[in-house]
Amino acid sequence: MDKNDYRIPPKALRWSCDIGNITGVSSEIEVFGQSRAVSAIQLGLSMDHPGYHIFVSGAAGTGRTTTVRELLKKVKGGPPSDIVFVHNFDQPDNPLCLVLEAGKGNRLKREMDALIEQLSAVIPKVLESDTYQNRKTKLIESLRSEYEKIIQDFDKKAQKQNFRLVQVQIGPYTKPDIFPVVNSEPVQPDKLDELVQQNVITSEQAETFVENYKALYAELKKITKSTQKLEREIRNKVEEFRKNAVKPVIEDTLQEIRDQFQSDKVRLYLDRVLDDLLENLDLFQVDEAKQQDQKAVPGDPFLPYRINVLVDHSRSKGVPVIFETSPTFSKLFGNIDKNMDQNGRIYSNFTNIRAGSLLQANGGYLVLYARDVLSEVNVWNKLKRVLKSKSLDIQGFDPYHPGAVSALKPEAVEIKLKVIFIGDPVIYRLLYSADEDFSKIFKIKADFDYEMTNRSENVRHYVSFIRRLCRQDDLPAFDKSGMTATVEYGARLSGKNNKLSLRFNRIADLIREAAFYCTNANKKKVTRRHVEQAISAKKHRLGLYEDKLQEMISENSIFIDTAGSKIGQVNGLSVLTTGDYTFGRPSRISAQVSAGRGGVLNIEREVALSGPIHDKGVLIIAGYLRSRFAHNKPMAIDASICFEQSYSEIDGDSASSAEIYAILSGLGKIPLDQSIAVTGSVNQFGEIQPIGGVNEKIEGFFRVCKQKGLSGKQGVLVPMENRKDLMLDQEIIDAVKQEKFHIYAIERIDQGMEILSGRAMGEMDKKGNYPPDTVLGLCNHACQHYANLLKEYIRFSG
Repeated sequence: MDKNDYRIPPKALRWSCDIGNITGVSSEIEVFGQSRAVSAIQLGLSMDHPGYHIFVSGAAGTGRTTTVRELLKKVKGGPPSDIVFVHNFDQPDNPLCLVLEAGKGNRLKREMDALIEQLSAVIPKVLESDTYQNRKTKLIESLRSEYEKIIQDFDKKAQKQNFRLVQVQIGPYTKPDIFPVVNSEPVQPDKLDELVQQNVITSEQAETFVENYKALYAELKKITKSTQKLEREIRNKVEEFRKNAVKPVIEDTLQEIRDQFQSDKVRLYLDRVLDDLLENLDLFQVDEAKQQDQKAVPGDPFLPYRINVLVDHSRSKGVPVIFETSPTFSKLFGNIDKNMDQNGRIYSNFTNIRAGSLLQANGGYLVLYARDVLSEVNVWNKLKRVLKSKSLDIQGFDPYHPGAVSALKPEAVEIKLKVIFIGDPVIYRLLYSADEDFSKIFKIKADFDYEMTNRSENVRHYVSFIRRLCRQDDLPAFDKSGMTATVEYGARLSGKNNKLSLRFNRIADLIREAAFYCTNANKKKVTRRHVEQAISAKKHRLGLYEDKLQEMISENSIFIDTAGSKIGQVNGLSVLTTGDYTFGRPSRISAQVSAGRGGVLNIEREVALSGPIHDKGVLIIAGYLRSRFAHNKPMAIDASICFEQSYSEIDGDSASSAEIYAILSGLGKIPLDQSIAVTGSVNQFGEIQPIGGVNEKIEGFFRVCKQKGLSGKQGVLVPMENRKDLMLDQEIIDAVKQEKFHIYAIERIDQGMEILSGRAMGEMDKKGNYPPDTVLGLCNHACQHYANLLKEYIRFSG
């Protein structure tokens, strides 16, 4: 075996971008790398059927919002209808909704305001005119003549019997009555006994007065009742005369408004306005005393005739597109504001109704962020009801003050819009599995990818993005080296050199930070040096935990050997993340093997520090060992494996190859080279499988070797399938060029074991034996030895 056969040449350790002479670079915002998501969104926007709302799923920073915004810009269409609320004259607590053509909501409001202003000026003039007053006087006189005749006839009859008709004051009111006349003076009937005692009249005269009083008073009551009815008729006829006098004025003005609106509902509303105005003409006849009272009581006396315009599209040029970033209950569904009178009582009217984002976007598109919607009280359930019923009832409901509920129940508004939900895959899966309504409402899922193929067309898109962001944020331009370095960073972010990352938020951050270092250096163009400086600075900002671990390794607080050989010990590689930063960490993996029947023991699993995937990897190791050594004898070994100095949970199977190397070393007492670290998962057939974070793992071990001193022997074993993922730092590539560090790509456990041990792996012959001086030969001999020991132990122990 020759190690050089597995070494990866320096040129294969990093993809180098060559932008060449890129042409056709667009200065406009482009949507690229998301063809799957774009086609799904376009389908959703085109489908005019129930439930075809869109859930945009993907990682943050992949251009979800930008893509949605750009696609919505291309939607054609005119502005939808205006929405207004008016007073309900029949049921004041249930305001009516009027849907008008775009721009006509405010026109109706202006026309109604002008109507009130015009009538306030014209009606008083009509009612105060000499013509009206004269006709009114004649009408009243003609109506009152019969009333006066009845009273006069009764008065004459009373006088003949020595009675006089008088008006008696009872509190604030007066009532007609008849008093006896004694000595030419009217006397109250209850005073007659006193006059008899005073000898003013005789008892016979008093009795006559009483009898006549009873008869006359009974007749007076009948006359009073008939005259009251006559008074009502007079008032009604005078009121009817007043209405007829001003009705033509009101009708003519309302007809001008009717001619501008073709809606039947508007015309019915105007008919009710006419009826109500005629019933409330006193509003237009206000004397000085009433004016003072109105000033003392705040409010609009003409409020029932006002118009509350909730949605106005008079200045809109296309379909509405609303991005709601704060979807509280009231902001999304609208609200009913509350007023307080002088006594502290809270009340509301139809002018307090406010539109939310749903109404503002009605007839168009509403974009919401799933996490924000789900975090608000009652918003998700209410949104589902609205989208299913296609109607919205605006409530004066405050979820944080449930007692402050308005008595108003406005008429429901018909809803026709497309909702676009932006969220991550976790939220999508949660809603899909936990909410049965979700799949019925959001039938379109637009999945945003986090990477795209690394080809010249997509490199051109990257260059377009760089140039557009520089122009948009007024940043210094990038030269070719700066663009090249940025594109290469995109490949590194993707974790594969044949892919480019679509996490453009992180690419944009790099562009801005590189521009900052360029400006600080008083340079006109951003170069590769500035981009690399920005990358290095970010690593330094976020790499505190990594530095602390490296410091502990250099101080031997954490044991890592980078030279020499050890039995049952190998350097494994893992990846740690702090949320916003990921780095590689070498760990010592050790194995102890003895006779027994326990098989492979995972120490991490025994103390609940092993994840399920790592447990699976350990079971695969047991399967691999059986395939090698249990073909002609039982596996009579106890093998314990452990991540030394690991105090947190371990998961993943990328260390399973290293664990096999440690077990084979411990089983056959074969020293392993400690200058080489290992990563790669393995299957039961001994094939090395690709893993994630290969760049971070290599760089983590290289940094340890650099601290301890590069010897020219150190290196890393990686799976062959991870060659396409390599995007290593230039420092490592330089070390490989100088043969101070090596990276080996292997496909099987056999190859890795030969590199680590310097010993041939060995092949099984026809009899099931391995060559004695090979790795498998030594291990097989040990297995046979342990099997014999176990057999003897069982025989002698009974």
